[in-house]
Amino acid sequence: MSYKHANKPDTYAITHDTDIGYDLQTSLIISDQTGQPLAPVAQRLVSSEGSFATYQEANPQPIVQNHLDEVSDCIQFLDGQGFAKPLVHLIDREGDSIGHIRRWEATGSHWLVRVKDNPKVDYQAKPMACKAVAQELAFSKTREVRYQGQTYWQWVAETDVTLTRPAKPSQKKSKKPAVPGIPVAARLVVSRVLSDEGDVLAEWLLLTNVKDVDASTIALWYYWRWQIECFFKLVKSAGHHLESWQQESAMAIAKRLLVASMACVTVWAIAADKSKEASELRLFLIKLSGRQMRHKKEFTNPALLSGLWVFLSMLEIMDAYSQEELDSLKATAQQFLGKDM
Repeated sequence: MSYKHANKPDTYAITHDTDIGYDLQTSLIISDQTGQPLAPVAQRLVSSEGSFATYQEANPQPIVQNHLDEVSDCIQFLDGQGFAKPLVHLIDREGDSIGHIRRWEATGSHWLVRVKDNPKVDYQAKPMACKAVAQELAFSKTREVRYQGQTYWQWVAETDVTLTRPAKPSQKKSKKPAVPGIPVAARLVVSRVLSDEGDVLAEWLLLTNVKDVDASTIALWYYWRWQIECFFKLVKSAGHHLESWQQESAMAIAKRLLVASMACVTVWAIAADKSKEASELRLFLIKLSGRQMRHKKEFTNPALLSGLWVFLSMLEIMDAYSQEELDSLKATAQQFLGKDM
């Protein structure tokens, strides 16, 4: 989150001297059956004064230097919350860290990580890069998916691998030795999106310790993970415009962010619902928003968010005023706006 406002004294340089703001981490729960959002379940905001998280004490905690260490703390917290179903933690390529994977494995967490091309795994008793292993596999045609606005087929392959390489801590501030660890048995699931001509449009190399779910479903889960980008777009730029907020501290931003995040998840769920009732609600919210839609475009998530805000305000007014009071206010307004109001 980039903030260059002078009224926020607790911002800090996140990655370099001109990258000023707060660091934000959000964990969302989505359905394993539909991919639809259920709720934001954890958030953490880091300022120069420390870390504010929904899973820690009220006072700010010291800044965690390694982002994945903080992610691991969040995973451990969520696994201890007693949800009705076990959680599978989906993490992008940042999670391709054998040291942290070993930590998740040791605590019994279920994880699904997109990995980079080059790190090696043991395949058929010899070390090979994940990309090279993928070239050895036989793929099966699974389902049609949307990719960059078009419909293509998803192809999936899998194999068992073992992670034996040592962990390599960050070398940014000082040289650190590699850290050996116990082998980790995992599944390498490779998901490809192919054109009708057979060209590879996208490829995801996925490692997971989830054993009792077929590879096609694993690939689908990660495909759904990409849909959460609409959540962050609503929060940051196209809806709430997070980086324009004027609150003067990380704590104030964090409190407002909790409410805004739930609103964004609600809009995401309304947008994804295929029922007739949800379609009618979307049309109603678009009308309330006052937004113009492009030709053949039923709705946009920012317009739904805007319409939802108007609708909630209407409901609050209807609870606060009787029908007689509203009729009286309407008659008064007609004196100023004309009889055709």
